[in-house]
Order: sequence, then C-alpha cells, then structure tokens
Amino acid sequence: MIHMKQVENGNITPLDVLKEYWGYESFRSRQEEIVRAALDGRDVLAILPTGGGKSVCFQVPAMMREGIAIVVTPLIALMKDQVQNLNDRGIKALCVNAGMGRREVELTLNNAAYGGFKFLYVSPERLSTSLFQNYVQEMNVSYIVVDEAHCISQWGYDFRPDYLEIGRLRELVDAPVIALTATATPEVAEDIMERLKFGEKYLIKSGFERPNLSYIVRECEDKTGQLLSICEGVRGSGIVYVRSRKKTEELAAFLAANGVSASFYHAGLGADTRSERQAQWKSDKIRVMACTNAFGMGIDKPDVRFVVHFDVPDSPEAYFQEAGRGGRDGKRSFAVLLWNSSDAKRLRQLETVSFPSLEYMEDIYHKVHQFHDIPYDTGAGRQLKFDIEAFCRHFKLQRQAVYYSIVYMERTGHWTFSEDVDISTKVQVTVSRNELYDVEFGDPRLIRLLEVLMRRHTGLFSYPVPIDEDYVASRIGVQVPMLRQLLYKLSLEHVIRYIPCDHATVLFLHHDRLRPKNVNLDPERYQLLKTSAHERMQKMMDYVSQTEVCRSAYLLEYFGQKESEDCGSCDVCRAARRKAPAPENAEAELMSFIGVKKSGIYTLADVTLRFNASLSEGNPDYIGVLRRLIDAGELPPPLEM
Repeated sequence: MIHMKQVENGNITPLDVLKEYWGYESFRSRQEEIVRAALDGRDVLAILPTGGGKSVCFQVPAMMREGIAIVVTPLIALMKDQVQNLNDRGIKALCVNAGMGRREVELTLNNAAYGGFKFLYVSPERLSTSLFQNYVQEMNVSYIVVDEAHCISQWGYDFRPDYLEIGRLRELVDAPVIALTATATPEVAEDIMERLKFGEKYLIKSGFERPNLSYIVRECEDKTGQLLSICEGVRGSGIVYVRSRKKTEELAAFLAANGVSASFYHAGLGADTRSERQAQWKSDKIRVMACTNAFGMGIDKPDVRFVVHFDVPDSPEAYFQEAGRGGRDGKRSFAVLLWNSSDAKRLRQLETVSFPSLEYMEDIYHKVHQFHDIPYDTGAGRQLKFDIEAFCRHFKLQRQAVYYSIVYMERTGHWTFSEDVDISTKVQVTVSRNELYDVEFGDPRLIRLLEVLMRRHTGLFSYPVPIDEDYVASRIGVQVPMLRQLLYKLSLEHVIRYIPCDHATVLFLHHDRLRPKNVNLDPERYQLLKTSAHERMQKMMDYVSQTEVCRSAYLLEYFGQKESEDCGSCDVCRAARRKAPAPENAEAELMSFIGVKKSGIYTLADVTLRFNASLSEGNPDYIGVLRRLIDAGELPPPLEM
C-alpha cells in the first residue's frame, strides 16, 4: 500500500498510483500529461472525448497531494457512482448534493474538513451557501476539480449559473484547478479558462477521432423497421436514444416482441428500478436499452457495439457525447442516426417552445411561488419538491413550455432545478431516552431496530437523520421492504418521525419572491441563448442532410479540429468508395494489410471494414481480388466468423 510519506519523498510516481489503486499498467493518451501539469500546480483544462478516462486525470494527482480534492459536478448519479467506486478501492470519499438536508450536509462537510478524506464531490448549487463557504475555509484543499466544465460557459450548450460560483471559490481556496469536459468548441474552451480565473491558460486537448466508430446517417420513414434491422444485423449490446419517456417504453416493447432482449430507462423510474436495469444491461442480461439521455452518464461499458439515435439531437455536442458511448474497447462499433422530414419539423418546433416569451416566463415564476404558498419577500433558501405534472394540471398549462421556462430561470439565477433527485430515508426519535425505556414493544425486532439506529446514527433525538437502509436492514436480519414496514410501525407508535425515501424533482430558491415587474430575466442573455441554440440545431440538420463531407471530419471541425483525414467508414465515405473501381494496387494493399498488419490471421469483416468493400453490386472489387490471391496461394483464407 502506498503511503503519503513515500509520495512526499518523491519515491512514488503517478504510474505507481495508477497501478496501485486502479490496476492499469499505463496511462491513456494525454492522461499523464494532464496529471503532470496538475502536480506542477498549474491550472489545466483537459478536453477528452467521452470514454477518454477523465476521472483518472484528477484522481491520481489528488492521491499524490496532501488534503482533499473538491470535485464539482452536476451529475448526481455519476457523483454517487464515483464516491462508491473510490470507497470500494479503499479511498475515502464523500458527496454533498441537492437531495440532502442541512444536518446531513453539515455532518458531511465536517467530515470533509476534519476526517482525513481525499475527495469531496459537490453539486454546484451548494457552492454559494454560507455553510459550505464556512467549512471550505477549514479544509486543506489539494485541487478544485470542475467536471463538465462547459457548464460554466455562456457559449456552452448546457450553461449553468451555479458554475459561476467556482470562480468565486478560488477567492476562498488557494488550490490549482483541473477542469474537464468532453465537448468544448474553441470559443467555449477560451471562456472556461477565463471564468475559472486561470493564472496561466493551459489547454490539453486529445484528438477527437474515434477510428473504430462508424458514423451512419439513414434517411427513412420506417424508423422502427430500420432499428430492428440494426439490432438483428449487429451483434452485441446497444443503446437506443429517444426524446420522450413514452417512446422508450414503446420501442422496448416493439423490440422484445420481435425477439430482441430489450428494456427501457428514463429518469421517471424509481431509483431501485433504474439501478437494477442499469446492472442488467451492464451484465448483458439486457442486450438493448431504449432510453432518454438520462441513461449513460458515467456508465463505463466498453463493449457497446451500436448506439442508435431514433430522433435527431438538438446539438452536435449532445450527439457526439452520446454516440461516443459506443466502442470504448476499441473494437468496431456503429453510431447510427435515423431521420426524416418530421425530425426537421420537430426541431423547429422545439426551437420555438424552448424559448417562451419573457412575459410568459415571469408569469410561471409567480405561479411556482403561488403553488407552494410562498408570499412576496419570503422563500430564500427553501428547497421545494416540485411536481411539474401536478403544477401543469393545476394551472392548465402545457408541460414543455413550463419546463423550458423553469430551465431558463435557472440560467438567470432565480433557482436551481434538479430533476429526479433521490432523497434518503430520514428518522427522528420523538420521545426522550428515558421515555423510550417505558415503551412496550410487542415485536422484538423494533427494539433491535432502535438499538441499531441509535448506535449507528448520531443526532436522532434532535432532528431527522438520513439512515443507511441497507446497513440497518442487514444488522437486524431483514430485507429493506420489511425494514420500511418496521419503521412505519414505530411511527404509528409515535416513537419516531419517519420520512420515507423519495424520488423527486427539487427547486432550490436562491432569493425571496420578487414582486411583479422586478423579475429580471436578462433579455440580452435570452437573445444570445436563443441565437446560439438555433445555430446548434442548424448544425445538426446540416450534419444529417449533407452527403459530401465525411461524418467524422464534419464533427471534428465543429470542435475546432480543422485538419483531419476522412474516416473511411462512415456512410458518406462508403458511398464515395462505391463509386470508384478497385484501384490498380489493390493486390499490394491486400497483401500488406493481411500479410503484414494482420499476420495472415483475419476475418472477411476485417477486409470489408478496412477497404469499405462488400459483396453487393457496384462496390470496389476488393473481394474479387482477395479471392484470386487466395486461389493462387498468395494469402490464407479468412477465419470463420
């Protein structure tokens, strides 16, 4: 086991730490360069493609410095996964997110300051609270890590005002910044470094090429038929992205009815169901997952053979990140986008509904407060469980317009909007310790339950405390559903206050309710965001409708990589190759590829993918040339598939 003294004496290298805790023998492209820059105390922005191993870039240097790294991320599910993953490796980590109450947050921050932890994951809305700012000044902070760093840029496709607090955090904490993102145009990258107050601008950018990922765009009216054809024609696991929750369920049912192992996933499912389905898909018990964009963040499944977009995404950033979840193991995979004229119409409608009028949004602002009985000049700091469906029914409003109004008002700093937050079970003992001894319990499990709760959790007699259901259930020898029944029994006896776990959307109010005409919705930012969204949508429609530029090269140029070779495997490149006859040097190319590069061990698929050849009419006749070479004994026959 590596000890801090060895690190301080310079006896331990980043590679030693990588091997010790993560079991890897070497760093991936650009990872070690990022780690070295961080260890030198430089502010660094790293742009790595999805699946490029961003977490290692901050976790390794944080393990080599004294103190605790503060990791800011908006992705609560990813936050929890990484904390669990670190703890499983014997690394002390904890998190503070939107689903936690004040007492729980205070206990966590106290542990971060004084408990010898190495990582504190924080959701961005927590940064501006006085509680966090007081505790952070007591911490020995090694690094400020900014995940999904594009969220801090007004030019980014997912700008979040809470991220601006990170720049102010630098005034309280003297620690270098490690900023990471998978999707940043040159303009966004420059803005990130400005807003994070880099002492010296330092950008490390990996190439965005994914040579094993074939980008395919298909214009078709029968999308479901095409989807089934893809699932039947490509072996291995897959992801199908759609916009609506209802459509995920319909597509999963369609695929299952046609013999494809499939299920669906969206943020409206309960936490247990989502975790179970994610685990089933990762272990190949479910082959294809039909899902919204809630699925995939932080999922490191290397052998995804195809990612299908059933609807056209609204930005190249979103598409590139989601498509990039295919083929992380380096083997051939396919990113297929299905579209037709309806998609163009739907995107134009989305552009309209995404930006309701400023007057409409101000009306929604007041209705949200009315819905929760919050009068003028009150409400600052309140955390509201917000049921958008009930809200729309109550006021007879259209859901999409309400949703985008709430999202926009988050961008203008009025509140933080956290969708589908998992809120822990909480328990408070409502009788005194002396009174507790006088209570008669018919079920001995209730006595054991109270003993475990009081031994495990402090503060039970003062306020509702989040409990670890799995731990408590195991200690008293029951399953979690039975534990919940026992807790409910104790609440009926008026011994405890029982607040069951929940899965809810949360609004955190940043200020008291403003009076009419005083709600600043920043018309200039409104226009800027509207123009920027239009440009990104147009780029996506250009991507799907054009047939002249290599798909990979088109995307790479969007992200600032001006000079790149055609991939040779997308639908555009394949179409171009089909128009050309087999070149005169086809024999030499095949001999070099099969005899030298593949050492004579190859499959027919290797040849068809390398040379974009096939047995169908009109393709370059590499297959015919290959047959002649095999018949002449110049090359061995391919392996069986």
